[in-house]
Amino acid sequence: MQKSLLLLALFISSISMAQQVTFKGAFLEKWNNSRDYLIAVAEAMPEEHYDYKPTKRQRSFKEQLLHIQGNINWLDQSYFSKSEDTGDQQDDPGLNKAKIIALLHNTFDTVYRDIENSSATELKESVRFFAGPKSKLQIMNLLQDHVTHHRGQLLVYLNLKDVTPPSYSGW
Repeated sequence: MQKSLLLLALFISSISMAQQVTFKGAFLEKWNNSRDYLIAVAEAMPEEHYDYKPTKRQRSFKEQLLHIQGNINWLDQSYFSKSEDTGDQQDDPGLNKAKIIALLHNTFDTVYRDIENSSATELKESVRFFAGPKSKLQIMNLLQDHVTHHRGQLLVYLNLKDVTPPSYSGW
Protein backbone atom coordinates (compact mmCIF):
# COMPACT_ATOMS: atom_id res chain seq x y z
CA MET A 1 0.00 0.00 0.00
CA GLN A 2 2.75 2.49 0.95
CA LYS A 3 4.68 1.61 -2.21
CA SER A 4 1.59 2.35 -4.31
CA LEU A 5 1.10 5.71 -2.60
CA LEU A 6 4.76 6.57 -3.14
CA LEU A 7 4.54 5.68 -6.83
CA LEU A 8 1.36 7.75 -7.18
CA ALA A 9 3.03 10.74 -5.49
CA LEU A 10 6.05 10.44 -7.79
CA PHE A 11 3.80 10.20 -10.84
CA ILE A 12 1.81 13.30 -9.86
CA SER A 13 5.03 15.15 -9.06
CA SER A 14 6.52 14.26 -12.45
CA ILE A 15 3.38 15.51 -14.23
CA SER A 16 3.58 18.78 -12.30
CA MET A 17 7.28 19.17 -13.13
CA ALA A 18 6.63 18.37 -16.81
CA GLN A 19 4.09 21.20 -16.95
CA GLN A 20 6.72 23.62 -15.62
CA VAL A 21 9.29 22.69 -18.27
CA THR A 22 7.52 24.75 -20.91
CA PHE A 23 6.96 28.48 -20.72
CA LYS A 24 3.25 27.91 -21.21
CA GLY A 25 3.06 25.36 -18.40
CA ALA A 26 4.98 27.61 -16.01
CA PHE A 27 2.82 30.58 -16.99
CA LEU A 28 -0.44 28.68 -16.45
CA GLU A 29 0.64 27.54 -12.98
CA LYS A 30 1.67 31.10 -12.06
CA TRP A 31 -1.53 32.50 -13.62
CA ASN A 32 -3.72 30.39 -11.31
CA ASN A 33 -1.65 31.43 -8.29
CA SER A 34 -1.91 35.07 -9.37
CA ARG A 35 -5.70 34.71 -9.66
CA ASP A 36 -5.96 33.18 -6.21
CA TYR A 37 -3.79 35.89 -4.67
CA LEU A 38 -5.74 38.72 -6.32
CA ILE A 39 -9.04 37.15 -5.24
CA ALA A 40 -7.71 36.92 -1.66
CA VAL A 41 -6.83 40.63 -1.83
CA ALA A 42 -10.29 41.48 -3.20
CA GLU A 43 -11.95 39.40 -0.48
CA ALA A 44 -9.85 40.98 2.29
CA MET A 45 -11.16 44.51 1.67
CA PRO A 46 -14.54 45.08 3.33
CA GLU A 47 -17.15 46.01 0.74
CA GLU A 48 -17.78 49.37 2.40
CA HIS A 49 -14.22 50.36 1.43
CA TYR A 50 -14.43 49.36 -2.24
CA ASP A 51 -14.85 53.04 -3.17
CA TYR A 52 -11.79 54.06 -1.12
CA LYS A 53 -9.09 56.08 -2.93
CA PRO A 54 -5.89 57.11 -1.16
CA THR A 55 -5.85 60.38 -3.15
CA LYS A 56 -8.23 62.13 -5.57
CA ARG A 57 -6.10 61.29 -8.60
CA GLN A 58 -5.93 57.56 -7.87
CA ARG A 59 -8.44 54.87 -8.75
CA SER A 60 -10.65 53.48 -6.02
CA PHE A 61 -10.09 49.92 -4.82
CA LYS A 62 -13.04 48.84 -6.97
CA GLU A 63 -11.75 50.77 -10.00
CA GLN A 64 -8.33 49.12 -9.62
CA LEU A 65 -9.92 45.66 -9.66
CA LEU A 66 -12.02 46.54 -12.70
CA HIS A 67 -8.98 48.03 -14.43
CA ILE A 68 -7.09 44.77 -13.89
CA GLN A 69 -10.04 42.76 -15.20
CA GLY A 70 -10.54 45.04 -18.20
CA ASN A 71 -6.86 44.89 -19.19
CA ILE A 72 -6.80 41.10 -18.90
CA ASN A 73 -9.95 40.86 -20.98
CA TRP A 74 -8.62 43.27 -23.62
CA LEU A 75 -5.29 41.46 -23.99
CA ASP A 76 -7.03 38.08 -24.16
CA GLN A 77 -9.58 39.22 -26.73
CA SER A 78 -6.90 40.95 -28.79
CA TYR A 79 -4.29 38.18 -28.84
CA PHE A 80 -5.48 34.79 -27.55
CA SER A 81 -9.24 34.33 -27.70
CA LYS A 82 -10.95 32.80 -30.69
CA SER A 83 -14.32 33.95 -29.32
CA GLU A 84 -16.27 37.03 -30.30
CA ASP A 85 -17.73 37.40 -26.79
CA THR A 86 -15.83 40.03 -24.81
CA GLY A 87 -17.23 38.96 -21.44
CA ASP A 88 -16.83 42.59 -20.34
CA GLN A 89 -19.39 43.57 -17.71
CA GLN A 90 -17.68 46.60 -16.23
CA ASP A 91 -20.54 48.95 -17.08
CA ASP A 92 -22.97 47.07 -14.82
CA PRO A 93 -24.04 49.64 -12.18
CA GLY A 94 -24.84 46.78 -9.76
CA LEU A 95 -21.27 45.56 -9.57
CA ASN A 96 -20.80 44.78 -5.91
CA LYS A 97 -17.92 42.96 -4.24
CA ALA A 98 -19.31 39.48 -4.96
CA LYS A 99 -19.95 40.26 -8.63
CA ILE A 100 -16.49 41.79 -9.09
CA ILE A 101 -14.85 38.73 -7.56
CA ALA A 102 -16.92 36.44 -9.81
CA LEU A 103 -15.97 38.59 -12.82
CA LEU A 104 -12.27 38.30 -11.91
CA HIS A 105 -12.58 34.52 -11.55
CA ASN A 106 -14.25 34.22 -14.94
CA THR A 107 -11.74 36.48 -16.66
CA PHE A 108 -8.70 34.68 -15.24
CA ASP A 109 -10.23 31.30 -16.10
CA THR A 110 -11.01 32.39 -19.65
CA VAL A 111 -7.41 33.50 -20.20
CA TYR A 112 -6.18 30.22 -18.73
CA ARG A 113 -8.29 28.21 -21.19
CA ASP A 114 -7.37 30.40 -24.16
CA ILE A 115 -3.64 30.16 -23.49
CA GLU A 116 -3.88 26.46 -22.63
CA ASN A 117 -5.50 25.91 -26.04
CA SER A 118 -2.80 27.90 -27.87
CA SER A 119 -0.09 25.90 -29.58
CA ALA A 120 3.61 26.55 -29.00
CA THR A 121 3.78 27.87 -32.57
CA GLU A 122 0.93 30.32 -31.96
CA LEU A 123 2.62 31.63 -28.81
CA LYS A 124 5.78 32.43 -30.77
CA GLU A 125 3.84 34.47 -33.35
CA SER A 126 4.60 38.16 -33.61
CA VAL A 127 1.63 40.46 -33.12
CA ARG A 128 1.05 44.17 -33.59
CA PHE A 129 1.09 46.01 -30.31
CA PHE A 130 1.02 49.74 -29.60
CA ALA A 131 4.62 49.50 -28.31
CA GLY A 132 5.76 47.75 -31.50
CA PRO A 133 5.78 44.13 -32.63
CA LYS A 134 5.70 41.63 -29.75
CA SER A 135 5.48 37.86 -29.50
CA LYS A 136 2.46 36.38 -27.80
CA LEU A 137 4.92 35.14 -25.17
CA GLN A 138 5.71 38.79 -24.42
CA ILE A 139 1.98 39.54 -24.18
CA MET A 140 1.71 36.71 -21.62
CA ASN A 141 4.47 38.39 -19.60
CA LEU A 142 2.57 41.68 -19.85
CA LEU A 143 -0.62 40.02 -18.60
CA GLN A 144 1.15 38.85 -15.46
CA ASP A 145 3.21 42.00 -14.96
CA HIS A 146 0.15 44.25 -15.18
CA VAL A 147 -1.75 42.20 -12.59
CA THR A 148 1.27 42.26 -10.26
CA HIS A 149 1.69 46.04 -10.65
CA HIS A 150 -1.89 46.89 -9.70
CA ARG A 151 -2.19 44.17 -7.06
CA GLY A 152 0.79 45.81 -5.34
CA GLN A 153 -1.16 49.07 -5.26
CA LEU A 154 -4.16 47.25 -3.78
CA LEU A 155 -1.98 45.89 -0.98
CA VAL A 156 -1.16 49.49 -0.04
CA TYR A 157 -4.89 50.33 -0.04
CA LEU A 158 -5.51 47.44 2.37
CA ASN A 159 -2.75 48.66 4.69
CA LEU A 160 -4.05 52.22 4.60
CA LYS A 161 -7.47 50.92 5.70
CA ASP A 162 -5.78 48.85 8.44
CA VAL A 163 -6.80 45.58 6.78
CA THR A 164 -4.23 42.80 7.05
CA PRO A 165 -3.27 41.76 3.51
CA PRO A 166 -3.30 38.06 2.66
CA SER A 167 0.05 36.31 2.84
CA TYR A 168 2.13 36.49 -0.31
CA SER A 169 1.67 33.60 -2.68
CA GLY A 170 4.41 33.21 -5.25
CA TRP A 171 4.80 30.29 -7.58
